Amino acid sequence: MFALTQIGPTAYTVTSVFLWGTSDFAGGYASRRANAFVLTAFSHICAFALMFSVALAQHGEFPARASILWAIAAGALGGFSLSLFYRALAMGQMGITAPIAALMGAAIPTLVDIAMEGAPTRRTICGFALAILAIWLITRTEPSNGKATSGRPAGVGMAALAGVGFAGFYLCVHQATGSAAWIAAMSRIGSFSATAIAVVVVRAPLTLDRPRAALGAVAGCLDVTASALFVYASQRGRLDEAVVISSLYPAVTVLLARVFLKEHFSRWRFVGLLAALAAVPLIAAG
Repeated sequence: MFALTQIGPTAYTVTSVFLWGTSDFAGGYASRRANAFVLTAFSHICAFALMFSVALAQHGEFPARASILWAIAAGALGGFSLSLFYRALAMGQMGITAPIAALMGAAIPTLVDIAMEGAPTRRTICGFALAILAIWLITRTEPSNGKATSGRPAGVGMAALAGVGFAGFYLCVHQATGSAAWIAAMSRIGSFSATAIAVVVVRAPLTLDRPRAALGAVAGCLDVTASALFVYASQRGRLDEAVVISSLYPAVTVLLARVFLKEHFSRWRFVGLLAALAAVPLIAAG
């Protein structure tokens, strides 16, 4: 049975998986007909408004200056990387690009946390291995007409770069202490600043039609809520466990892409989704 101290953090992290997966699908789909930087900047404004209101309502502990700086740094890394990620999702198949970013984002913080806190239990290590296998199965290029697909799928390099930025987000936000809602809200200041600078640099047209704006607002609100839940979970448990579980969000994105965009969904990706689900209790039980 799970220890009582593990139930809370794990439940919050699993919830963030569904929120992040849905957010990525909405943002990636909207980026197909909108500039990714403009869309992400707008989504961060909506996200900040939501989480600022939640933080005020909760009357939580306001972070110290150092924690605010860590949160802003995390937001800057995560926000810019999210723009790249949305672009990668728009360029290629979501079922391929999403897991690549997740794998990169999970591997780096996990190795850092193991080096600092020591190795987790054997059961947790088995869960890590199963999660990595799950992401690989979801990611792997499928054969076409009996032959292996040649060339690198579109958006893979950008997705990998976004994953490195996500790793930076995880590591920085873990250093911040205080109310999870305040930390998530402060991180969106960094996110908006980074994406706004990118909008200016690339001279992107400041236009969003109503459907794309609506999807951007939904993506931003889901993303910041997932971030707050992740912060809460990582404050009360191991960072590597929270990161690995939360990095299973591509399973949700892949499912949504299959249902709404009719993307190819092979038996191996289905096995990968089952492996992802099996990895969660192994990691949580450790």
